[in-house]
Amino acid sequence: MKLSKENFILYAITDRSWLNGRTLENQIEDAIIGGATFIQLREKNLKYDDFLDEAIKVRKICNRYKIPFVIDDNVEIALKSGADGVHLGQNDMSIQEARNILGENKIIGATARTVQQAINAEKESANYIGSGAVFNTCTKTDTIPLSYENLCKICNSVSIPVIAIGGINSDNICLLKSSGISGIAVISAIFNSDNIKESAHSLKKITLEMLEG
Repeated sequence: MKLSKENFILYAITDRSWLNGRTLENQIEDAIIGGATFIQLREKNLKYDDFLDEAIKVRKICNRYKIPFVIDDNVEIALKSGADGVHLGQNDMSIQEARNILGENKIIGATARTVQQAINAEKESANYIGSGAVFNTCTKTDTIPLSYENLCKICNSVSIPVIAIGGINSDNICLLKSSGISGIAVISAIFNSDNIKESAHSLKKITLEMLEG
């Protein structure tokens, strides 16, 4: 899939902790209708077959709305489900190995918390970078927040898009202004919401104002 800068504005990462009787597919579709521009399926505890089945269902939804869709960590699930690509952490498969498996046309995102990690990721053919946590987050309690200064340095060190992640909500998005990011990645700010469509719509609006300001 060919990416544009608009794809990175509101990057939504799934979490089934807040299903509340709904299906993950329902929540993802609401997020997309509301304004999510990119979807990452993040599953840490599903059995392989269930994960693959879920990935195929989500891929169909994202294809319908022409939204990029990647799998967190699992290159094999990304390949077998027909996802657009994968997002890799520092402790996952190398970017080059994933590229060899997935091919040149798939999306590979990489996590980077330092300038050197970001530079290495771009050299190894990553399509975008996720950096954070920029604020304290309930999703990863052992993470030390990345300073605004270091986020700016990461953005300035590479030519590929950088997405800020970690503890971002409608109240603190403005603090990321002029950092050089292409967008934000959120989990609870969308999926731990009583109205996912409304939350996604509001987050996208505020993020666009921050990016254009």
